[in-house]
Amino acid sequence: MSDDAHQNDFESGLKPLWLHAQSGDEAAYREALARIATRLRAYLRRRMQSLPDDVEDLVQETLLALHLQRGTYDPALPVSSWVLAIGRHKLVDLWRRRARQDALHDPLDEVDEAVLPATAASQGEAQRELAKLLDELPEAQRLAIVLTKLQGLSVAEASQRTGASESAIKVQVHRGLKRLAVLVRGKA
Repeated sequence: MSDDAHQNDFESGLKPLWLHAQSGDEAAYREALARIATRLRAYLRRRMQSLPDDVEDLVQETLLALHLQRGTYDPALPVSSWVLAIGRHKLVDLWRRRARQDALHDPLDEVDEAVLPATAASQGEAQRELAKLLDELPEAQRLAIVLTKLQGLSVAEASQRTGASESAIKVQVHRGLKRLAVLVRGKA
């Protein structure tokens, strides 16, 4: 059986279940999620061969996103395409998080130990200064900046965590950064 035929079989079995699930059928919803999870595992295993321990976490994260975004599904489109688009989005988010985390971990043997005490002191001072500046921002701007710029969350993740829309998070970050720039220029 070709990949296209296999995909068509998957879609033809999934779409009626998903449509029933969208209208409140809990059994159809459970069955649809089980089928989706199986397909996602295979899809993600192929793309995450270097991160096999993270596959199941990403499957669960994607299923949660599907649940939260189920109202965005357009019945005119294939369910499988919508599911895989969300899965790809979550995979890219994981790769971005990994890249940010990996960038933070320099090999210890490349660090000049003579600069460590001075660096630690200046970092502590910089963190105190940053905290003072952030305290001068409105709460929504401060939280949006802390979540996206300091903790490294995506705008979507910050939106989910705060309950604010993604657009609101972007606006708060933009306004907050502009305000911080003004504050920094005023202290220079």
